[in-house]
This record gives sequence, C-alpha cells and structure tokens, in this order.
Amino acid sequence: MMHVNVDFAAPADDAAIRRLVKRQPVPGRITVAFEREPDFSLGCAVTGDDCRILVARTGEDAEVVGVACRSVRHVFVNGREQRLGYLGQLRVDERFRGRWLVSRGFALLRQLHDDDPVPAYLTSMIGGNEEATAVLVQKRRKSFPSFHAVADYCTLAIDAHRPKSPLACEACILPANSNELAELADFLRKHGRDRQFFSVWTEKALGNLATLGLRTEDLRIARRGKEIVGVIGLWDQSAYKQTVVRGYSGWLKAAAPLWNSSAGWFGRNALPRPGEKLRSAYAGLICVADDDSAVFRSLLREIYNLANLRGFGYLLVGLDARDPLLPVAQAYAHVFYPSRFYLAEWSDGGHLHEQLDRRPVYVDAATL
Repeated sequence: MMHVNVDFAAPADDAAIRRLVKRQPVPGRITVAFEREPDFSLGCAVTGDDCRILVARTGEDAEVVGVACRSVRHVFVNGREQRLGYLGQLRVDERFRGRWLVSRGFALLRQLHDDDPVPAYLTSMIGGNEEATAVLVQKRRKSFPSFHAVADYCTLAIDAHRPKSPLACEACILPANSNELAELADFLRKHGRDRQFFSVWTEKALGNLATLGLRTEDLRIARRGKEIVGVIGLWDQSAYKQTVVRGYSGWLKAAAPLWNSSAGWFGRNALPRPGEKLRSAYAGLICVADDDSAVFRSLLREIYNLANLRGFGYLLVGLDARDPLLPVAQAYAHVFYPSRFYLAEWSDGGHLHEQLDRRPVYVDAATL
C-alpha cells in the first residue's frame, strides 16, 4: 500500500488540488465536477471564516490524492447567534478511497477542533453518493465524528431560458445601493433567525460580497412603505467556481435525449451534455419577512429575469424541503438536485442536533 501523508495545504499545492477536483466528479442523479479555476482557495472563501485546507499527498512523488476544507461560520441556531464549523470540498482520488485515508484526515481535523472547538460541523452529502454515506454515516469508525441528518435540501436548477413578465406585488422591489447595507444587515439578522444556520450578516460582510461575485446592485430589496420585507440576490461565482456535467443516471439519463430534442419547441434550455459547463448563477441571501409567498414570488421573478438578462441558462435556488417558500420556486421549470445536511459532532460537542427546534434550515447554496 502506497504511503500517504495528510497535512495542511501550501500555496504550491493549488494546481494539484484543482486537477484533483477536476478528475474526481461527485456522483448522483447528475454526476458533476465542481471545478475551481483559477484558484481553489477562492472558492473556499465563501464557506466561512478561517478556512483551512487539508490535503493528502503520496509519499513518493507528493501527488495530491485527497482534499477537504474546514471553516467556521457565525449562524443562528434556535434563534441565537452561534459559531458553527463547516466541512466541505471532500474529494479523494478513486485509487485511494477507503476508511484508512479518511481516518487520517479526521485525525488532523480533530487537532484543529481541539485548538478551536465548535459545537458541531455542518456538512452536506449529495443524494446518490452512497459511498460517502456508507463511509461517513452508516459504517463510520469510532474515531470519526458522528453524523446526524438535520435537513433534506432541494437545489433547483431553474431554466432561465426566456424572460417572464414581472409580477404585481404590493411591495416595491428595487435594486439595493450601498447606503442600504446597514439597514439590510439589520433585516437579515431580525428575520434570518427564523431559520436554522442562517448566516449572521453585518454591513461590512455584505459589502465584502462584491469581491466574491455578489454585487450590491445585484441585490433586490422589497419594501412596504419604508420597511424592508424581503431580499434576494443574484450571485455569480463563475469567476472562481465552475460546475461541469459529467453524466446522468436513472430516469434522467433516459430522458435527457428526449428533453434536448424537444427543448427548442418548448422554449427551454437543453440539458448540458457531458463535458459542458453549467452556465448558472445562484439566488442568494433569500430572506422574506413572515414567509410571505407573494413577496418571495415577486422577488424570485425579479432575480430570474436578471439571470436571463445576464445570459445565465440556469438560476440555482437551494431551500430546505420543509421551507414554506419552496413551492414558489418549484413552480418554475427546473431540474431537481437533492442532498442532505448533517451535523458532524465529536463526543464532546454537546449533541447539538438533539437541541434543534423545528425551524427550517437555510444555507445559501452558493456557500457550499
């Protein structure tokens, strides 16, 4: 068995990490490669603070054969601000898959945890990735954290092929400007606490999103009179994150040729062929006071038309399966991409998953 070392990534590892994620797609109903050109670390910046990248290197030629990331988020848990870890970007070269390599990775993650403990780590697993579920959940080793399912997550790739008429709404919807960011942060903190794991936003953090592809003018704010009642944004991460379709499985594999042959007739996008990039942007910072479906319907239509205007084929919307706003998004023609959120907890974490109340989860799909 080839010797493998697990350590923190160095800047010189970046090109090798990008090659790894390119050649190791994530299986599921749609097999995709989440590429990170031109800099892997840029894509990690959206996952939280103090992101640490772990890599596994072979002992002989120092080839990178595994990667994972650990960061920390400030989120609402049961309505209160809480530091929470995030684990993501786990990729292992198919030649080295097995519990022994994952065990070494978790040993280093445990060291990070001991130096900077958090109650739990949020992570997601794509539906159909049975190998990851088996290794991490069903047959985990005692040295692993325990993984507890907390939400089924629905990512909808909404076909943005054609513009649609704006929807009438009693609220006034306009692009945001920098003078509104402090007020917007207050709104997000007030109403974001109605969701589990909603990020705790500040004026400064909202302003900094422009460097990561979410410009202030691409936010849409809904107001009744002077009061903010909803917000949504168009988050374009294509400058540092790319989704490449590698294949389809199940009914989608059989349906893809028929879908594409009839796409022109029905005025919709053809599904990307294997090897093609998904030209897409995210609907981000979704927050609506009192879960007002009429306000969300109008906000989503605004951002849908902005996506169409910018030339995106798909608008990606991610919501908890229990979210009362989900049916509004599901009314659009879309491709459904299921996944599941877990809380990973070491034994000294306090069993946060048992303390969660029934609030739906909200995690921006753009931050995964």
